[in-house]
Amino acid sequence: MIRLRLRFHFLPVLACVALCGTSGLTGAGSLPGSPSTTTNTQSEIDLPTVLRLSGAQNLDVQIARARLSEAKANRKSAVEQFLPWFAPGIAYHRRDGMAQAVPAGTVTDTHFDSYAPGATISGQLVLGDAIYESLAAKQLVLASAQALETQRLDSTLSAVQSYFDLTKAKAIADVLRDAVGISQDYQNQLHEAVGAGIVFKGDELRVQTQTQNYQISLRQALEQQRARSVALCQVLHLDATIELTPVKTDLVPLMLFPTNAALDSLVQKALQQRSELKQSIALTAAARDAKNGAIYGPMVPTLGAQLFAGGFGGGHDNGPGNFGAAQDYQLALSWRIGPGGLFDFGRQDARKARLSVAELNDTKLKDAIVAEVVARQNNVQSLLEQITLAEAKAATASEMLRLTHERKQFGVGIVLEDIQAQQEFTKARSDYLSAIAELNKAEYALNRVVGNPAGGENTERSVAEPASLPKLNR
Repeated sequence: MIRLRLRFHFLPVLACVALCGTSGLTGAGSLPGSPSTTTNTQSEIDLPTVLRLSGAQNLDVQIARARLSEAKANRKSAVEQFLPWFAPGIAYHRRDGMAQAVPAGTVTDTHFDSYAPGATISGQLVLGDAIYESLAAKQLVLASAQALETQRLDSTLSAVQSYFDLTKAKAIADVLRDAVGISQDYQNQLHEAVGAGIVFKGDELRVQTQTQNYQISLRQALEQQRARSVALCQVLHLDATIELTPVKTDLVPLMLFPTNAALDSLVQKALQQRSELKQSIALTAAARDAKNGAIYGPMVPTLGAQLFAGGFGGGHDNGPGNFGAAQDYQLALSWRIGPGGLFDFGRQDARKARLSVAELNDTKLKDAIVAEVVARQNNVQSLLEQITLAEAKAATASEMLRLTHERKQFGVGIVLEDIQAQQEFTKARSDYLSAIAELNKAEYALNRVVGNPAGGENTERSVAEPASLPKLNR
């Protein structure tokens, strides 16, 4: 009895859901949750705007800029070690009991006061540490400046790649939207033919299934497009509730480098221009200055000086007193022996090891840069060939779809052939657009690993104006 009640309770609901779902998928092509039914604000964006905002609003760039300011402040503190410090004030001294008389002897039961208002200028200059620490701090400022440039280039590359991902998602969604329209038109034609009794009902259902598959793929593409918009907003530090859409929906293959660019010239250019190498050179120089400071710094004497200028007065308790000007001068030279000074071999060995690590990291970075240039150029060359093949494939699929449609009109073709031709045509268009987007991303990645400025000098120069992909309308 329980089983029967459950069945009668859910069957009407399931039937209603099935009917509603079928009517929605076979309608005029509107999808639940599509951009036309949402309230998100849309805003167009183009590549120059992306390049501009990536260096202005990216949070990682702002963090790197703050670290550069910190390095400059640390260098200022290192330079300030050469300056003395001041101690203005007043001193009061009270003596009760035994005291020593001048020139000799002791005085008992003595009560006297003394006071010394004035200013003391004191300075202790650890000259060796001050010299080498200021040199190291200068190199760290240079390293931070190159780190800022590295972060700016990385952020620009990330923004550009996110933009092309968004453009690719938008283009693929447009392709699938066309496919939905074509399939729905074909389905309507078959529906009329079924009503006239000249077409098998199963052929209409087969095309209806294809239409529903395209609608599902379109909804997934729209979801992917929205996700790419959110990712681009995050990189550019924009409001993610605003849906970004590319201004130009047609992808054009860019060429920031000649197709016959020599690999050796790209490698040499990268080794000369990469900001990471300049940063590594500065860090190595800072480690070398720190090592020299540990070895040679303690050999330079520490200079100490003190000057008191003011007055001095006082006298016996309840007795006459006097007051007059007074100046005290003191100058001293000293060397520190032991920890932190001469013969501190542990400190010297640690600084030598740190320098060796910096030099090895520099060598490792050079090897990584060479490998990146080789891999990126190979990727660009491969994608150039893939675009040529994908364009030819799209043209072939378009012709195949045209011929299949003609066969169907003459009554010698079958519906399954037309469906397969439509699927191949849609896939070929999507593959072609994807290849263009990946090429543009690879071109900017190669531009980054070579060390060119963000955006490059030939951003608007294309490989060739691609043949527009045909849109077959029934």
